Amino acid sequence: MDTETFKQLFIPFHQKLYRIAFRFLENSSDAEDVVQETYVKLWEKREELNDLLNPEAYCVVLVRNSCMDRLRSVKNRMDTFDPIHHDKADEQSIVAEIENREELMIVEQIIKNLPERQQKVLNLRHIKECSLDEIEQLTGLSAVNIRVLLSRGRKAIREQFNELYNCEKRCITYTNINNMDTHGE
Repeated sequence: MDTETFKQLFIPFHQKLYRIAFRFLENSSDAEDVVQETYVKLWEKREELNDLLNPEAYCVVLVRNSCMDRLRSVKNRMDTFDPIHHDKADEQSIVAEIENREELMIVEQIIKNLPERQQKVLNLRHIKECSLDEIEQLTGLSAVNIRVLLSRGRKAIREQFNELYNCEKRCITYTNINNMDTHGE
């Protein structure tokens, strides 16, 4: 990937990445450092990035992971200096909540890139919690078509989500997506 292509593809995400980093770190200097480090990582991997299905989501994952690493590093330093005033359970729950929120944002972004009918049935089934009969009435699709669309949509979400993490050499099981399959159709 040449310099111009890199700039055109990744620079437009700068403001969004900064906002995400700032939300995690609550410090503008640290947020800017994380975004800058993310661009350095992207540049170093530029030859591997040509086949990304969703560059924006990939960038969001990189920033999120960098922020989490930074927060863990700060947490470790705090544990060393003042273990009495540090509540690990609260911090772990906050970190888990932030991770879940960020993963949900990524899934939402992936869903936005799915075909319109898959988006619609996934939204009706898992966001609005409609039954298959209700979805049939609302969309005019048959139950078989709805099941196929749900299955293909879930599969696409799983594959794209896992691809983002595999690009980072991280193995993360996204249980919320897998649990979608067990809600019975």
